[in-house]
Amino acid sequence: MSHDLEERNGQVAFALRGAPAWHGLAQTTFTEEQAVTTAEMLDGALLNNWNVRLEELILPEGYTSDKDNFMVVRDNPFVQGEVNVLGTVGERYRTYQNEELFAFGDNLLDGGGYWESAGSIKGGRVVFGSLKLDKSITLDPSGIADQTDSYLLVTTSHDGSTAIQAMITPVRVVCQNTLRVAMNNIKSSFKVRHTATANGRVDEARTVLGIAHKYLDEFELQAQALFNTAITDKQFMDIVEALYPTPDSDSAKASITKHEAKIDTITDLYFLSPTQYGIKGTAWGAYNALTERLDYYRQGRLVKGASDAQQSLMASASGFDAQTNAEKNRILSAVRELAGV
Repeated sequence: MSHDLEERNGQVAFALRGAPAWHGLAQTTFTEEQAVTTAEMLDGALLNNWNVRLEELILPEGYTSDKDNFMVVRDNPFVQGEVNVLGTVGERYRTYQNEELFAFGDNLLDGGGYWESAGSIKGGRVVFGSLKLDKSITLDPSGIADQTDSYLLVTTSHDGSTAIQAMITPVRVVCQNTLRVAMNNIKSSFKVRHTATANGRVDEARTVLGIAHKYLDEFELQAQALFNTAITDKQFMDIVEALYPTPDSDSAKASITKHEAKIDTITDLYFLSPTQYGIKGTAWGAYNALTERLDYYRQGRLVKGASDAQQSLMASASGFDAQTNAEKNRILSAVRELAGV
C-alpha cells in the first residue's frame, strides 16, 4: 500500500472536506441561527426572479415540423441583461418558476429543520435546496459517538429532464460521506407533486416528512447492524475483491494500473484514515471506506471554478447521479452479504 492519502496526484486530501459535498455546488449556505424562510433561501441563492418562460423555436429555412417547438429560457441572475436557453420542449410543456417549485418549503420547515444550502447547476437547468433535518443518528453514543446527520434535498429541472424530487440523504459527519441508499421497500428519493393550493402544499410537506422519518428510522437500524458486525481484515479484502475483481494478467496495462490505484486508495482509507477511528473492523467501517473512496478520491473532486466534468463529480458525490447511487447500493449489498449482516 502507498499510504499517501494526502499526496495522491489529482485527488482530494481528507483535510479539504468539512461539509456535505453539495456545498461545492451551492450558491449559498445558511445556518440554523439564520432560520431563513423559503423566500429568503431563494433570494440568497439567486434563484428568484428568473422569469422562466417559453419562446418560440424558429426553425432554419427549409426545415418544417408538424408540432410547435419552444425554447425554455431564463433571465440570467448572474449577468444582468443576459438570457439563457435551458432546453427545447414541445407544445405541452409548462414552465414553473423556482418560487412555485419550492412553495411547499415553508411547510417542510414547520416539520423541523432549516434551509441549509441552495443553488443551481448545469447552467441553470437543475435547481436544488437542502434542508438539514432535526434527526441525527449516533452509533455507540457513550463511546466513539459516530454521528450521521440527515438532510432532505429538493431538486427539479427547467428542461423537462426531471420532475420535482425529494431525496433523503444521511451524511456521516466525520468524513461527510453521502450515504443515500435504498432501505428495504422504502425509497430514498421520490417525486413531489406540484400543488397549487395552500392545503395541498401542507399535505405534500407532511407526506415528504413522513417518508423521510420512516426512511431514517430504517437507516438507523441498518447502520447499527453494520456497526455491531465485526469483520476480519481478510473479510474486508474479500469484499473489495468481490466488488472490484483483479483484472486478468493479460489485461491492458492501463486497466491493471487503474485497478491497483483504486485498491490502494480503498485499503489506505480502511486501514489508515482517521475517518475509520472506532469503526475499523466492522461492516460499518468497510461500507464507509468504500463509499468514501467513491465520493472523495476520484479525479477532480471539489475544485472551485469547476469545469463541467468536475461539477459532475461533485453532483455525483451529492447524490444527484443515479449511477453513483446504484454503486452505493451495490456496495451495501456486498458488505451485508459477505459480512453476514
